[in-house]
Amino acid sequence: MSSSTDFSWADFLTQTIAEFGCTTGTLHRLDPADKHLKLVAHKGIPEALMPIIQSIPVGKGIAGVAAERKEPVEMCNLQTDTSGVAKPGAKQTQVQGTLAVPVLDGDRLCGTLGIGKLVPYDFAAEEKERLISVARGIAARLLPE
Repeated sequence: MSSSTDFSWADFLTQTIAEFGCTTGTLHRLDPADKHLKLVAHKGIPEALMPIIQSIPVGKGIAGVAAERKEPVEMCNLQTDTSGVAKPGAKQTQVQGTLAVPVLDGDRLCGTLGIGKLVPYDFAAEEKERLISVARGIAARLLPE
């Protein structure tokens, strides 16, 4: 990675999405003050969803549940999911296969990293581990100033 002065979360997210063959992604930072995940970077998210994903309560939606459980949350097809984890508006993304992982510094929650595909997709265990590793790699940098 480059020095922090020219580091771009948007570039990081774009590169991560490409590495996993995905088309959408979000990166959120935990705000300890209100226990909400605050949007840091996004790609491929419809404008209509921006107000909804700007601030996500821990425990709500795919990212919020990944944060609460401190483990990956995956859906093979968000469009047909009936688990209740995804919020109704999430289907507007047209994303089908989705994976969200917590960004952890040790056991400390720093945020979440999510990626998605426009086709039904089951992420392999190796892909989940790789995304968890990517998330761990940015944890210290994602911590609030």
